[in-house]
Amino acid sequence: MDAGQPGAQQAARLDAADPLAARRELFVLDDPDRPGDAVYLDGNSLGALPRAVPDRVADVIAREWGRLRIRSWTESGWWEAPERIGDRIAPLVGAAPGQIVVGDSTSVNVFKALVGAVRMADEDPGGTGRDEILVDAATFPTDGYLAHSAARLTGRTVRALPPGDLADAVSERTAAVLLNHVDYRTGELHDLPGTTAAAHAAGAYLVADLCHSAGALPVGLDEHGVDFAVGCTYKYLNGGPGAPAYVYLRAAHQGRFDSPLPGWHSHRDPFGMTPDFAPAADARRGRVGTPDLLSMLALEAALTVWDGVAIADVRAKSLALSDFFLRRVEHYVPDGRVTSLTPREHARRGSQVALACPDAEAVMAGLIARGVVGDFRRPGVLRFGFTPLYTSFADVERAARTLAEVLADHGGAGSAG
Repeated sequence: MDAGQPGAQQAARLDAADPLAARRELFVLDDPDRPGDAVYLDGNSLGALPRAVPDRVADVIAREWGRLRIRSWTESGWWEAPERIGDRIAPLVGAAPGQIVVGDSTSVNVFKALVGAVRMADEDPGGTGRDEILVDAATFPTDGYLAHSAARLTGRTVRALPPGDLADAVSERTAAVLLNHVDYRTGELHDLPGTTAAAHAAGAYLVADLCHSAGALPVGLDEHGVDFAVGCTYKYLNGGPGAPAYVYLRAAHQGRFDSPLPGWHSHRDPFGMTPDFAPAADARRGRVGTPDLLSMLALEAALTVWDGVAIADVRAKSLALSDFFLRRVEHYVPDGRVTSLTPREHARRGSQVALACPDAEAVMAGLIARGVVGDFRRPGVLRFGFTPLYTSFADVERAARTLAEVLADHGGAGSAG
């Protein structure tokens, strides 16, 4: 890329003024085969590797597992890891300590939270008459599958609606509402506070999926009164492939939460080994069995990149990055060649930009071949994720310019100015 181009000059000015710029050095970003030649805009699918992780994992394997072995459950803090790491995630989603436990997959946690919410509704006055679960029709497919499974288990039906219609649709028939905070396909930010308030006004409970918002924008779980929330840790939280997910159990609900997957780790007295289940009195009710310690401790090391970071600064940079990308795409790409599916309004935008492009799969392959890594969703959607801790404005400028070049190769011409 010609550093004399106006877009490059704009990017350089923005990077020089970026208060988060130094965080980039905490990540492994270069392609070893092509140093300095990788632009990674797929952190909305898999976050980059924090530099602190490899040494920590090596220590866990060689010392904690290799030498201390079973003693690490107590001497290395393995037993408390799900709650300890949950408390590290808590400020990133606006939660006080003691409400998040880490473990299992997002899918398992969605199921636990949704069934638990419906069971709580059953215990409320008139709760057995609440015969429906509301879900947003644009939800990630697995969330929909799990909602139907939870409905079968609890004797409910599922009603799927556009996310913007959920607040108006909640009624005395609704037991629980399942809402994705940010749409995985379009990057649209949905109204979590408003939908939560509407659910509560109707006597229902709200379960939020934070996979595409945690670590990218303020969530405010405590502030907005969200009942339950789940999320993965391998996207904006950079925990690594298959990193454990988490579940948020609002403090006021912990004593009533009835998990459909009770296990010895969620027992009040785990080592009592009693045949009858007696749940813990706190957020440990969200646990099940023995956690995946290697991945969990890798996540704990990854979360150190957040030390001293204000989520408001993350949000400000996220919006600035996506604004800059949209402007540069408009500058380089001919009108009509791609169309943004992501809302322009900041209040409705997550931390990705999705572009409708008929030949998205081939275009993304061309981008990756030129060192710009995003991803695509069928049919015809290019996705570009902006991870404020390591994405630079120079990355964004290069991505937009390269997109125009690839699109020109597939038909059409872009501007070079």
